[in-house]
Amino acid sequence: MMKNDVSDELRAIVRPEQALVDPVEIACYAYDATHFTHHPDIVLFPASAAEVSAIMKVANRERIPVVPRGAGTSITGGAVPVAGGIVLCSNRLNRILEIDTENLTAVVEPGVVLGQFQATVENMGLFYPPDPASLSVSTLGGNVAENAGGPRGVKYGSTKDYVLGLEVVLADGTVLHTGSRTMKTASGYDLTHLFVGSEGTLGFVTKITVRLLPLPEARQTTLAIFDRLEDAAATVSAIIAAKVLPTTLELMDDIVIDRLEAYKRAGLPRDATAVLLIEVDGSERGVARQLELVAEIARRGGAREVKVARTAAEADALWVSRRGAFAAMARSRPTIMVEDATVGRDHIPEMVATIKRLSHEYDVQVGILAHAGDGNMHPLIMTDLRDAAEMQRVERFTTELFKAALAMGGTLSGEHGIGNLKKQYMSWQHGALGVEMMRQLKAAFDPNGILNPGKVLPDRDDDGSAGGLLG
Repeated sequence: MMKNDVSDELRAIVRPEQALVDPVEIACYAYDATHFTHHPDIVLFPASAAEVSAIMKVANRERIPVVPRGAGTSITGGAVPVAGGIVLCSNRLNRILEIDTENLTAVVEPGVVLGQFQATVENMGLFYPPDPASLSVSTLGGNVAENAGGPRGVKYGSTKDYVLGLEVVLADGTVLHTGSRTMKTASGYDLTHLFVGSEGTLGFVTKITVRLLPLPEARQTTLAIFDRLEDAAATVSAIIAAKVLPTTLELMDDIVIDRLEAYKRAGLPRDATAVLLIEVDGSERGVARQLELVAEIARRGGAREVKVARTAAEADALWVSRRGAFAAMARSRPTIMVEDATVGRDHIPEMVATIKRLSHEYDVQVGILAHAGDGNMHPLIMTDLRDAAEMQRVERFTTELFKAALAMGGTLSGEHGIGNLKKQYMSWQHGALGVEMMRQLKAAFDPNGILNPGKVLPDRDDDGSAGGLLG
């Protein structure tokens, strides 16, 4: 419990109206998009780096946990204040500070909503590619914290590929500037990308410098329809092997298709076993050629039909449907979990088969959704947290899923991060030495361990055998 005089000191930094201490009000900041909950002691809304710095100095002095929070869309428990303390929100740090059309860069604060930023730069003929499904609400600060990706990752990569520099308030309140506005730099250690994906455990980001691209001249969406899931999975590998690089290459199985169409009709074929939702972009001539190649490979791989969206509205309807997958699946069962283990693209057919096998073996309802073009699998687990026996089966399913992905040379997470949901498995991927090096980095930036404690790094006595879904 926070002492009253410390609470008053913190409230004075941001003004009392920008602080929440009422138990009913702070309950809204006790969770993210997972099933974990834990109440903070206070929620603060700073409006400047100076205010963040002052808050950090108090927190460090008093050894109070600080959890950075954007829009709270994390699905790994990363935004849950598991140790109480301060939730530090970026909502008021929400300005686009600069868009440099000569150098194709922009400077933004962490509370800027991604979708709004993308719309702003696209109106200027520019392009910021990272596109997580939560783009209409997620913030750029949260995207940096998680190294967010999205469907366009197959061609354009993830957030780390666009961050040039950061302003970061460290645990002791000092302000660090990293990177530069240049497209290239070979000046010392890459501190910028140490913070990208660090999930708020090393500092609170207050400014972000990103690079932009010219907006592609043309874009086209097509839907390849399959009667066999294995054919769809194999076609993904075939497209990449043919050296065709679509903007997006999404795989959905019949379970996901059915739920999406029941939620919001977009014209997905409910009698199909799987579909590939594919987008290409570039020049008008280049897009036409890519579409021909993709359609040819899909038909050769067993697609019964390849449908090209005839209008922008048709394409938008398909993508709105795809981005609503989490909400659509949530109508099926009381608890929805989504994983994002990622494998090499040549292992996609094997990974799809593994997910199906494990779902049957452990009697768990799973729909398959994937950013298949970059190997990022999103098995959507439909369950009920109140059913202890079922949750134990879900635990075993996910544990075996992680083992399989790592055995294929993959990773625990392609874009969602680790949070407290998967930290127990970190040594499986990185080994004891890798985890220890991360602990040393954490201690160098945050010696008192106040920044987002209990996240990313496993407990010292946890080798992953206990699993993490049940807390």
